[in-house]
Amino acid sequence: MRRLFQRCLGVSEQFNRALSTSAKASNVFTTPLPLELRPAAPKPGQLSQAQLDDFYENGFVITPTFFDKSELQPAMDAVDECVDALAEKLYHGKKISDRCREAGLYERLVLLDKQFPGAAVLLHKLGQLPEAFRRLWANDRLLNVAEQIIGPNIAGHPVWNLRPKTPYNEQATVPWHQDTGYLEPSSWNTMQLTAWIPLLDANRENGCMQVIRGGHRLGKTATHTCCAGGTWYVDLDVKEMEKSLGVNYEKDVVTCEVPLGGVLWLNNVIPHKSLENYSKKIRWSLDLRWQDPNKPNGFWGMKDTITMRKASEPNYKVDWTKFASEDRTQIQHDRMVEMGKMKSEVRDDPFDSTITGPWMNLWELTHHNKHTSAFMSQENKNEIGGWHKA
Repeated sequence: MRRLFQRCLGVSEQFNRALSTSAKASNVFTTPLPLELRPAAPKPGQLSQAQLDDFYENGFVITPTFFDKSELQPAMDAVDECVDALAEKLYHGKKISDRCREAGLYERLVLLDKQFPGAAVLLHKLGQLPEAFRRLWANDRLLNVAEQIIGPNIAGHPVWNLRPKTPYNEQATVPWHQDTGYLEPSSWNTMQLTAWIPLLDANRENGCMQVIRGGHRLGKTATHTCCAGGTWYVDLDVKEMEKSLGVNYEKDVVTCEVPLGGVLWLNNVIPHKSLENYSKKIRWSLDLRWQDPNKPNGFWGMKDTITMRKASEPNYKVDWTKFASEDRTQIQHDRMVEMGKMKSEVRDDPFDSTITGPWMNLWELTHHNKHTSAFMSQENKNEIGGWHKA
């Protein structure tokens, strides 16, 4: 218990140390791997040299035809099963009267959310990893790209997400941020590669992603605030972005439309956001991450990475036993209760639609909502001096 509080109280020191050393550190976000760590021979799915150059220069790259659509069908079937399980849970919990069984993948969750506002958030809090998601995450062609950027030793990061972007839903619209803004400063100089994989054609109307081209070039994490609107998301102000990251917002913002079968590849310091979904369908997507297993993952000591490739074992097979059995959301909530940042009755409510996490202790809390209320009880507010980080 004492160690948990020391970790919390040590965040400010980590933050200052990360800021002071980031300028001195080699910018892993713009510097390709040394030749000896790059794949010796071409492998299926690898980025071309031009695509790799774009990734390091711009901070992102889109591969529009990475998958055959049939390869994503098992993941879509798994999403269907997740929605069905949620419908059953809500129905037997007397939260809804209609399980909407006749509705399809791109409509059903909307109908459930109308009966029980927060249903989409409950699905986003999914902490256990379906088998189809595991197979996709460890897909050889995805790992071949990761090897080009991470190196021959590759681990899956504990932060993966299934994103049900329902129409006209603030809590499904992620504001400007850097992924490092959610993680411990000790990991801010670790290259963490993200594959953002939409499960339909993602476009401006249904809420595709936007990025700030070149926002990674200084290798810095800008100052965020928390939490945006009525959400749990950290927020990166445009003026702060321009001042700290040396970007020109009007010139550098890029809208990334990605067809079904395509992948948007991102590093973890490129500023990005999602647009509002103005369509009539749910914009489903998965984001999967990889990094060097020997470097800090920044997930607050709550869950380890999972090894997916080893240079010393060319035929290595991923052992999902421990990783897949650990419910990330439950672990996160347990940690919040131990730190005195969440009430146990909130943690134990299976229909609680609030989301909290240690990132709320990293940045200034400038906006109060139900998520920050779940994070901080009245006595916590008094102890740490109002709505500010420790």
